[in-house]
Amino acid sequence: MSLNSVRSLARRVVPTLLVAQVVLFPLQPASAAAHTAHPCRSLAGCGSVVVAPVSQAAPDHGDCTSPEPVVCQIRRETPTEREVARDQRMRYHQLLEDMEREECAMREEGRSEEDIARALVRMRNDAKDVVRAGMTPEQVAELEARNQKKYGNPLGPTADQLYMKYGSWEKVAEAATRSSAAVDRELGLEFRHCPCEVLQAA
Repeated sequence: MSLNSVRSLARRVVPTLLVAQVVLFPLQPASAAAHTAHPCRSLAGCGSVVVAPVSQAAPDHGDCTSPEPVVCQIRRETPTEREVARDQRMRYHQLLEDMEREECAMREEGRSEEDIARALVRMRNDAKDVVRAGMTPEQVAELEARNQKKYGNPLGPTADQLYMKYGSWEKVAEAATRSSAAVDRELGLEFRHCPCEVLQAA
Protein backbone atom coordinates (compact mmCIF):
# COMPACT_ATOMS: atom_id res chain seq x y z
CA MET A 1 0.00 0.00 0.00
CA SER A 2 1.44 3.41 -0.97
CA LEU A 3 1.98 6.22 1.55
CA ASN A 4 -0.76 8.23 -0.18
CA SER A 5 -3.18 5.34 0.26
CA VAL A 6 -2.33 5.09 3.94
CA ARG A 7 -2.88 8.82 4.39
CA SER A 8 -6.26 8.60 2.68
CA LEU A 9 -7.20 5.62 4.84
CA ALA A 10 -6.11 7.40 8.03
CA ARG A 11 -8.38 10.33 7.28
CA ARG A 12 -11.36 7.97 7.42
CA VAL A 13 -10.26 6.25 10.60
CA VAL A 14 -8.84 8.96 12.86
CA PRO A 15 -10.11 12.43 13.74
CA THR A 16 -9.05 15.39 11.63
CA LEU A 17 -6.75 16.61 14.42
CA LEU A 18 -4.68 13.44 14.12
CA VAL A 19 -4.08 13.59 10.37
CA ALA A 20 -1.00 15.82 10.72
CA GLN A 21 0.55 13.31 13.10
CA VAL A 22 -0.18 10.47 10.67
CA VAL A 23 1.50 12.34 7.81
CA LEU A 24 4.62 13.11 9.85
CA PHE A 25 4.93 9.54 11.13
CA PRO A 26 3.86 7.07 8.39
CA LEU A 27 1.82 4.26 9.83
CA GLN A 28 3.09 0.73 10.14
CA PRO A 29 0.97 -2.39 10.33
CA ALA A 30 0.26 -3.38 13.92
CA SER A 31 2.56 -6.38 13.54
CA ALA A 32 5.45 -4.03 12.80
CA ALA A 33 4.38 -1.59 15.50
CA ALA A 34 4.69 -4.41 18.02
CA HIS A 35 8.44 -4.44 17.36
CA THR A 36 8.80 -0.68 17.83
CA ALA A 37 6.54 -0.21 20.86
CA HIS A 38 8.01 1.13 24.07
CA PRO A 39 10.62 -1.18 25.68
CA CYS A 40 8.40 -1.37 28.77
CA ARG A 41 6.13 -3.90 27.05
CA SER A 42 8.88 -6.25 25.92
CA LEU A 43 10.85 -5.99 29.15
CA ALA A 44 8.08 -6.73 31.62
CA GLY A 45 4.99 -7.78 29.70
CA CYS A 46 3.36 -4.45 30.40
CA GLY A 47 2.29 -1.40 28.46
CA SER A 48 0.54 -2.03 25.14
CA VAL A 49 0.39 -5.80 24.70
CA VAL A 50 -0.92 -7.56 21.58
CA VAL A 51 -3.07 -10.48 22.73
CA ALA A 52 -5.01 -11.35 19.56
CA PRO A 53 -4.92 -10.70 15.81
CA VAL A 54 -7.00 -7.93 14.31
CA SER A 55 -10.43 -9.19 13.28
CA GLN A 56 -10.66 -10.07 9.59
CA ALA A 57 -14.46 -10.01 9.61
CA ALA A 58 -16.26 -7.96 7.00
CA PRO A 59 -17.53 -4.54 8.12
CA ASP A 60 -20.65 -4.93 10.24
CA HIS A 61 -23.22 -2.23 9.52
CA GLY A 62 -25.97 -3.77 11.60
CA ASP A 63 -27.10 -2.74 15.05
CA CYS A 64 -24.17 -2.48 17.47
CA THR A 65 -24.62 -4.01 20.90
CA SER A 66 -21.64 -2.28 22.50
CA PRO A 67 -22.22 0.84 24.62
CA GLU A 68 -18.80 2.10 23.45
CA PRO A 69 -19.12 4.29 20.30
CA VAL A 70 -15.51 3.56 19.34
CA VAL A 71 -16.15 -0.20 19.45
CA CYS A 72 -19.11 0.26 17.10
CA GLN A 73 -16.94 2.31 14.75
CA ILE A 74 -14.24 -0.39 14.72
CA ARG A 75 -16.79 -3.06 13.84
CA ARG A 76 -17.91 -1.01 10.83
CA GLU A 77 -14.36 -0.81 9.49
CA THR A 78 -12.49 -3.06 7.07
CA PRO A 79 -9.66 -5.26 8.39
CA THR A 80 -7.11 -2.82 6.92
CA GLU A 81 -8.78 0.10 8.67
CA ARG A 82 -8.73 -1.88 11.92
CA GLU A 83 -4.96 -2.32 11.54
CA VAL A 84 -4.63 1.47 11.38
CA ALA A 85 -6.97 1.85 14.37
CA ARG A 86 -4.86 -0.61 16.36
CA ASP A 87 -1.69 1.31 15.55
CA GLN A 88 -3.35 4.48 16.82
CA ARG A 89 -4.55 2.71 19.96
CA MET A 90 -1.00 1.60 20.69
CA ARG A 91 0.08 5.24 20.42
CA TYR A 92 -2.57 6.07 23.00
CA HIS A 93 -1.16 3.36 25.27
CA GLN A 94 2.27 4.97 24.86
CA LEU A 95 0.72 8.21 26.11
CA LEU A 96 -0.52 6.35 29.19
CA GLU A 97 2.99 4.99 29.75
CA ASP A 98 4.38 8.54 29.52
CA MET A 99 1.80 9.66 32.07
CA GLU A 100 2.71 6.82 34.42
CA ARG A 101 6.39 7.65 34.00
CA GLU A 102 5.64 11.26 34.96
CA GLU A 103 3.69 10.04 37.97
CA CYS A 104 6.63 7.90 39.10
CA ALA A 105 9.04 10.82 38.72
CA MET A 106 6.77 13.14 40.67
CA ARG A 107 6.37 10.61 43.48
CA GLU A 108 10.13 10.24 43.67
CA GLU A 109 10.37 14.02 44.03
CA GLY A 110 7.91 13.87 46.91
CA ARG A 111 5.17 15.78 45.13
CA SER A 112 1.67 15.76 46.60
CA GLU A 113 -1.18 13.54 45.35
CA GLU A 114 -2.97 16.69 44.19
CA ASP A 115 0.02 17.89 42.16
CA ILE A 116 0.33 14.47 40.54
CA ALA A 117 -3.36 14.19 39.70
CA ARG A 118 -3.49 17.69 38.22
CA ALA A 119 -0.43 16.99 36.06
CA LEU A 120 -1.90 13.74 34.72
CA VAL A 121 -5.27 15.27 33.89
CA ARG A 122 -3.48 18.12 32.10
CA MET A 123 -1.35 15.66 30.07
CA ARG A 124 -4.42 13.69 29.02
CA ASN A 125 -6.35 16.80 27.98
CA ASP A 126 -3.36 18.23 26.11
CA ALA A 127 -3.13 14.99 24.09
CA LYS A 128 -6.70 15.20 22.79
CA ASP A 129 -5.64 14.05 19.31
CA VAL A 130 -4.21 10.81 20.69
CA VAL A 131 -6.97 10.19 23.24
CA ARG A 132 -9.65 10.44 20.54
CA ALA A 133 -7.88 8.41 17.88
CA GLY A 134 -10.29 6.03 16.17
CA MET A 135 -13.24 8.39 16.50
CA THR A 136 -14.75 10.05 13.44
CA PRO A 137 -14.84 13.87 13.25
CA GLU A 138 -18.59 13.66 13.83
CA GLN A 139 -18.09 11.58 16.99
CA VAL A 140 -15.43 14.01 18.23
CA ALA A 141 -17.77 16.96 17.66
CA GLU A 142 -20.58 15.17 19.50
CA LEU A 143 -18.29 14.29 22.41
CA GLU A 144 -16.95 17.83 22.67
CA ALA A 145 -20.45 19.29 22.62
CA ARG A 146 -21.51 16.90 25.40
CA ASN A 147 -18.40 17.73 27.44
CA GLN A 148 -18.95 21.45 26.95
CA LYS A 149 -22.53 21.15 28.18
CA LYS A 150 -21.69 18.90 31.12
CA TYR A 151 -18.31 20.26 32.23
CA GLY A 152 -18.00 23.65 30.55
CA ASN A 153 -14.92 22.31 28.76
CA PRO A 154 -14.82 20.50 25.36
CA LEU A 155 -11.83 18.43 26.52
CA GLY A 156 -13.75 16.87 29.39
CA PRO A 157 -13.78 17.25 33.17
CA THR A 158 -11.15 19.31 34.94
CA ALA A 159 -9.06 17.94 37.78
CA ASP A 160 -11.31 19.70 40.29
CA GLN A 161 -14.44 18.22 38.74
CA LEU A 162 -12.90 14.75 38.85
CA TYR A 163 -12.00 15.28 42.50
CA MET A 164 -15.64 16.12 43.22
CA LYS A 165 -16.65 12.89 41.48
CA TYR A 166 -14.10 10.49 43.01
CA GLY A 167 -13.40 12.12 46.36
CA SER A 168 -9.62 11.66 46.37
CA TRP A 169 -6.66 12.80 44.28
CA GLU A 170 -5.36 9.22 44.13
CA LYS A 171 -8.54 8.12 42.35
CA VAL A 172 -8.32 11.10 40.00
CA ALA A 173 -4.82 10.01 38.98
CA GLU A 174 -6.02 6.43 38.48
CA ALA A 175 -8.92 7.59 36.29
CA ALA A 176 -6.61 9.75 34.16
CA THR A 177 -4.44 6.76 33.22
CA ARG A 178 -7.31 4.36 32.55
CA SER A 179 -7.76 2.63 29.19
CA SER A 180 -11.09 1.31 27.92
CA ALA A 181 -10.84 -2.48 28.12
CA ALA A 182 -13.70 -2.85 25.62
CA VAL A 183 -11.91 -0.79 22.94
CA ASP A 184 -8.59 -2.50 23.62
CA ARG A 185 -10.18 -5.95 23.40
CA GLU A 186 -11.86 -5.09 20.08
CA LEU A 187 -8.40 -4.39 18.62
CA GLY A 188 -6.69 -7.42 20.17
CA LEU A 189 -4.83 -5.36 22.77
CA GLU A 190 -4.46 -5.07 26.51
CA PHE A 191 -2.97 -2.20 28.45
CA ARG A 192 -1.02 -3.41 31.47
CA HIS A 193 0.30 -0.92 33.98
CA CYS A 194 4.09 -0.83 34.30
CA PRO A 195 5.97 -0.76 37.64
CA CYS A 196 7.93 2.43 38.24
CA GLU A 197 11.27 0.59 38.11
CA VAL A 198 10.50 -0.61 34.57
CA LEU A 199 9.28 2.79 33.39
CA GLN A 200 12.28 4.62 34.80
CA ALA A 201 14.74 2.10 33.35
CA ALA A 202 13.29 2.29 29.82
